[in-house]
Amino acid sequence: MLGLAGASHAAEPPRAPEPKSATRVESKPEESKPGQQAQAAQPAGRQKILDDLFERLGKTKDTAEAQGISGAIQRVWSRSGSDTADIIMERTTTLIRQKDWTTADEMLSKLVDIEPDWAEAWNRRATVRFFQQDTSGAMEDLAHVLKLEPRHFTALVGVGAILERNEQKPQALRVFRRVLEINPQLDEIRKKVDKLSIDVEGREI
Repeated sequence: MLGLAGASHAAEPPRAPEPKSATRVESKPEESKPGQQAQAAQPAGRQKILDDLFERLGKTKDTAEAQGISGAIQRVWSRSGSDTADIIMERTTTLIRQKDWTTADEMLSKLVDIEPDWAEAWNRRATVRFFQQDTSGAMEDLAHVLKLEPRHFTALVGVGAILERNEQKPQALRVFRRVLEINPQLDEIRKKVDKLSIDVEGREI
């Protein structure tokens, strides 16, 4: 997730990618031999799991349940399907805790080369670049995340927060509203939407 607590104003970032509607991928059951299961069946199985979780997330009215579903989604996102890539990602977690941004950026740049279709690798590098004050680089990486997974609500939160801090309030409002379409029980985002709605659209008379 893109951490934003210590954000500072940065140069004008690229325009936020327009959030896309989630496209449901229908996957047919595959017959796979034991040795082929992880390689052949995993992508379809992963997509089905995510589709089911997002459907539940959009429907639940319970905050605690929403948090549990969000956590399950993030656990799916955090696994690449490659042991090597997952080990590299774990090492970057340690580097981020140590605030070794330069080494983390180098490792994550190698990781996105190895696994260019792994949205979470791009999301993690966006976090690192944000903390290096590279807001434009962070926005570019977040655009990659959303191209791979348009429902990535943590990436959308990052985009919205960067836009808001750069006084691009109408764009930030649109992004935060999209977050709530995906994950309606995020109280902090709902508060942002309420505030930005007044700033952008004014109070109702």
